[in-house]
Amino acid sequence: MMTDPIADMLTRIRNAQKARFRRVDIPASKVKKAIAELLLREGYVRSVKFIDEGPQGTIRIYIKYTEDKVPVIEGITRVSRPGLRIYVDKDEIPKVLGGYGTAILSTSKGIITGHEARMKGIGGEVLCKVW
Repeated sequence: MMTDPIADMLTRIRNAQKARFRRVDIPASKVKKAIAELLLREGYVRSVKFIDEGPQGTIRIYIKYTEDKVPVIEGITRVSRPGLRIYVDKDEIPKVLGGYGTAILSTSKGIITGHEARMKGIGGEVLCKVW
């Protein structure tokens, strides 16, 4: 039984990068799909495919590397977790590495980046940080 599917997703991405895999398959959910699309939109992954197979489907994430075969994602960490939820107000949204990274939040307007949340003036649950 998995208690934190988002942490599992982030760990699969980290492990795939360390092993220099081209892609990683993750069991799908609406939240994971939104996070994968956000990583694609922010330029952290090369592409994302949604495969409808089995009871829930699969998210296939293609890892993005630089020309020197260095992963674009230097770090990806889970912030809020099932045992300790981290909620922030619009004025407390964290800046990752002084603005070079991205905080991913779950808000009333959906799953968005910390920058978008600041622009919209809303807070939410800090799911993870990517840099």
